[in-house]
Amino acid sequence: MLDFVMLMHNDATSKPTSEMWSVYFSFLRDRRVFEGGSAIGAGKAFRTGATPGKESEHLVGYIRVIAESMTQARELLAGNPVFECGGTVEIRELPRE
Repeated sequence: MLDFVMLMHNDATSKPTSEMWSVYFSFLRDRRVFEGGSAIGAGKAFRTGATPGKESEHLVGYIRVIAESMTQARELLAGNPVFECGGTVEIRELPRE
């Protein structure tokens, strides 16, 4: 199994409800692929010796899952409240090196 992170953007065309999140987390837990997640609040970017890049204000949350492939991770988007409400969910593999 591989580790993936789903990064939720704040561009949903309608607001996800708490019930949608509850159903989705149950879906992931029932499949034993849920590894954690959280909303992401405001922050600051830092860099040694130079001006840092701009912080990513469009990211509002993440979910960590395990899957056999990117294709299988993509299939776990079904029911994701941000995705279902017209928003962007970026999936990235987390290398184990």
